[in-house]
Amino acid sequence: MDIFLETLLQFIVIVVIFLILTLIGVFIAKRLKNSSNRYLNPEEFLPSDEIHTLRQLAYLILMAFCFINILYSLMFANADLIYFAIFDIALSLFIAVTLDKSSIKNKILWFLLIPYGAFAYTLFGLSWVGLLDILHVLIFIYLIKMYFDSFMEYTQSNGLGITIILLFSIIFVSFFITQIVEDVNPLDSMVMVSNAFTSNGYTVLGHSIAGKINSIFLVWGGYIISGAGTATLTATILLAHFNRRIKKLEKLIEGDDDV
Repeated sequence: MDIFLETLLQFIVIVVIFLILTLIGVFIAKRLKNSSNRYLNPEEFLPSDEIHTLRQLAYLILMAFCFINILYSLMFANADLIYFAIFDIALSLFIAVTLDKSSIKNKILWFLLIPYGAFAYTLFGLSWVGLLDILHVLIFIYLIKMYFDSFMEYTQSNGLGITIILLFSIIFVSFFITQIVEDVNPLDSMVMVSNAFTSNGYTVLGHSIAGKINSIFLVWGGYIISGAGTATLTATILLAHFNRRIKKLEKLIEGDDDV
């Protein structure tokens, strides 16, 4: 009976904590969405085509994160358990914040999305509450399908191509291959694949977790910004060229003999 009451108390604590974190996250997300700050508007920095591509990529990344979460829920290394728990909590919280909770179905989805095992391990150590992660895994399988449907809907509604799936698949498969053949942890593998893909080398940059995560942001941030710069420069050159052609055409129509 004592074990049952202790498990029930832990369950209630986890639900309350996740609810509070979700409410805080929703509040912050709404403030950012309604903000008029130009620095929060991606259209200030990137061309529209690249924004569409990044939104496509966002759905694919969420699918990949869900798959990785499932994989490491079923087969995790004890040395990396605390890092996986943090990853599981952060990913589940992000999805919970961005989830439309107006329907009964999504309210139930939010409840099943709670990372009971990760919270239990972080707060109480190994606990019977962790058995609820069986439902957690099933929910992430459903989320993979949901994000893929959202990806296809966004792609078709905006008339975009799906070539990005091939590119993302190459990176995603390389992520797992690097872990196996180089015998490194997931974070080191992500850093190595990022460096290799962006032609910055193949070494792991950084010795701490924070340093490695920072190197990933720098690599991909630079890759995105450089792509935006190239696209902007190309668009500027083409625009200048066609403006000159249009002016010549206007002069011909007006009968200007100096053309």
